[in-house]
Order: sequence, then C-alpha cells, then structure tokens
Amino acid sequence: MSATTTTRTGMVMQAIRDKIAGRVLEPGERLPSIRRLAQTSGVSPSTVVEAYDRLVAEGIIRSRPGSGFFVSGSVAPLALADVGPRLDQAIDPFWVSRQSLDAGADMLKPGCGWLPSDWMPNDAMRRAIRSLARADDTVLTDYGSTRGGANLRHLLARQFAGEGIAAGADQILLTGSGTQAIDLICRFLLHPDDAVLVDDPCYFNFQALLRAHQVKVISVPYTPDGPDLHLFSKAVTAHRPRLYITNSALHNPTGATISPQAAHRVLKTASEHDLIIVEDDIFAEFEPEPSPRLAALDGLDRVIRIGSFSKTLSASIRCGYIAARADWIEALVDLQVATNFGGPSPFAAELVFSTLSDGSFRKHMAAIRGRLARSRRAVASRLSDIGIRPWLMPRGGFYLWCTLPENCDASHIARSALQHDTILAPGNVFSVSQSMASFLRFNVSQMTDPRVYDVLSRAMQAPKD
Repeated sequence: MSATTTTRTGMVMQAIRDKIAGRVLEPGERLPSIRRLAQTSGVSPSTVVEAYDRLVAEGIIRSRPGSGFFVSGSVAPLALADVGPRLDQAIDPFWVSRQSLDAGADMLKPGCGWLPSDWMPNDAMRRAIRSLARADDTVLTDYGSTRGGANLRHLLARQFAGEGIAAGADQILLTGSGTQAIDLICRFLLHPDDAVLVDDPCYFNFQALLRAHQVKVISVPYTPDGPDLHLFSKAVTAHRPRLYITNSALHNPTGATISPQAAHRVLKTASEHDLIIVEDDIFAEFEPEPSPRLAALDGLDRVIRIGSFSKTLSASIRCGYIAARADWIEALVDLQVATNFGGPSPFAAELVFSTLSDGSFRKHMAAIRGRLARSRRAVASRLSDIGIRPWLMPRGGFYLWCTLPENCDASHIARSALQHDTILAPGNVFSVSQSMASFLRFNVSQMTDPRVYDVLSRAMQAPKD
C-alpha cells in the first residue's frame, strides 16, 4: 500500500474521530455510506473501507451487516482542548485564561482584562453590602427570579432609553455573567456545525465559548472603523453564518470604535442575509461620549445586546444581562431555568442595583475615564521607548493594541515574560486566522509598576529556542 493511500486513510479516520469527539456524530448514529463518504471526502471507496475497518478494530464504530456502520455506544467526554486545532500554549485561549485567572497577587498582569482592585468603586459597594445586610431574608436565601431582579432591569431599561434603545424591563434578562449571556444565546440559536462570524482579532473567550458549542468560526479582519466591509459581505455570502459576535465600542482587543457608515453597512448586510448580531457592550461606561450602537440603530430587531458589570463594579459579583426581542427573551428565560434554575443571585442583582444607584458611581466613572486617558498616554510613551507602538489610540477604555518591532514574535515574548512572573496577552490568542504574531494587547491600568517595562525589554531580547 502506498504512503499516499495510508495518509488518506488516516485523514478519513481522524475526521470521523473528530466528529465523534465533538459530538457531531452521536452514539448509535449511522455513518455515511462508503460511496457517499468517498465522494464527499474526495477519496476512493477502498480508502473509506479501510478507514472503517480500522475504526471497527479500534472499537470506535461497529458494523451491522446489511445496514452499514454505526458509532459505538460510548464516547469519550467532550474535552474542549481537543476541539479545533492544537495551538501553542502561549496563544491558546484556555491556557491564557487560566494563567490570568490563577495568577498570584505577586505577579505582574499587563495582559489581563480587568482593572486593579483599588481602581474599583469599593466604598460604594461596601455601603451597598451594609444596606443589603438589613434586607429581607429572601434576598439572602432565595433563588433568583427567572428574569432577575426587577430593580436592576428597570434601571437598565432607563439607561438604554437614554441611548435611544427602546427596551422595556420585560425585554431584559439578567444572567450570571456576560459569558453566560452569550452561552444562552448560543444554546438558543445555534446547532453544531453552524457558522459564526467574529472579528479578527476578537476577544479570545468568544473563540473558547464557540469551541464549546462545536460551531464553525469564521473571521473577518477588523479595521479602525469596524469590520472590513468588503470581506464581511463576502464572508456572510459564502458561509451564511447564523451569528456575528462583536464589540461595537472600544473593541476588544483593538480599542477601535465602529463608524456610523460601517454600522449601517453591517446592519444592511445582516438584514439581507438573515444574520443575527450579538453586540457585547461591556465597555460602554468607559467611552467619553456615546458612539454608534448597532442595537440602537436596529431597534433590537436582529441585534441582541449583552453586557455585564465585571469591568466597572466587580468581577467577583457575577451578574450580566441580555436585551433582545420580547419573544426571544421568553425562550431564553426557559433556557436559563433549565441550565441555572433561575436568574442570577438576588443578592448580586440587588448589590449591582444599589451600587449603580449610589450618587457617587457616576463621579467615580468620570474619574476613572480621566485616569485611564492619562495612563494610555503615559504607557504609549513608555512602550514607544522600547519600540512597541499602538495600532491606534482608543477613545477610551484600558486596552492598547500594539505592534512589535520587526522580527519580534509575541508568543515568544509572552513565554519569556512568564518566566519573570509577568502575564502578557500575545496577538494570536485573539486571532482565528493566527495572523497577529506581531501584536500584544496591554492593559494600561496594570502597567504602573516599572518592572513591566524591564521584563518586556528582556523578553524582546531573549534568544529563541
């Protein structure tokens, strides 16, 4: 047997293993006929016969004479690390997330995605906690209602109205977090092998979550004004994605904000191709002035708005939200009951409501925006001294998406920095196409320690293995 035939046999076998591991093929499900699989795979029938025979010998599938081949009765548990391509640890979304979340207090974290604890409105939260200690016992002991606390939903509805989004409290569902909000939407709208469109680069946990839902992730390059509109239209036409997940304002990781023209074009394309958009607006409070919002322009017809309070209040108090069409919210309520038995903790929802209602919160956010503006300028200057330059200067927020000097590789720098107890966020962790090896995302609020720049300088000069 030739090496080519062996390789083709192995490729057919691996494709079937991947579908079984990803649960595209379920236990007991009939596999395609030999002739059909040969046609769709572009191989000979004899190659498929050999692949099936080997998989039978391994116990992965079984043969029923006269009926065909079927997936065996048991499959291995779904391991997300095995879904999708194998990535270098430094650019794997799961590994980078683990490093950031498990980092000790003594580690430097310029690659993490949150503000330092002493930047948060801790006094307002302590006042809210003291107030809740005197609340009705049910706030401390009961399950959350299916939509989440009415106080917070009404407050969000008033805020949305100020942005031009007409959404009553019945169109808002509180969730355990922003990530859970996307997870519920994916459960509601997606099936395995559906196509989902994301920006390139995009928030790396979008990719991790979509891997858990076993969908095809399609990426479109992101520009300073939004997605590349020509390539966006081509991708929507070619792949017919069910969802597009994005940040319109203070995009993560680039810090860009979509232009009015791009926003209208994206919505027009979405309408023409029945595309649903999930707009993650978690950074809204960091904008100095409101920018175009897809949800406002669309009126929550085919745009779903999500967000949370982890960046502005506390990542410890888990609470997010979904704003969408009323009929979609009804279906999402049932999903939340099935997966979480109710909304987020009543304590968490009331704590968020009380803190947001505190008269000091708006002043606190104004001060934070000013502090971040000064930090962005200072950090950009310090980074420029060692040859690292921002791709653009954002209007707000705490990220700088930066280009490295020629011949520098971000994943190599990140590995070297980790040896000095410093966590970085290399560009390719955000890139589906793996085309961002010369970028790093920096959190300017986490770069006040001068050791960060010393570590970066050493890591950039460290010899490659």
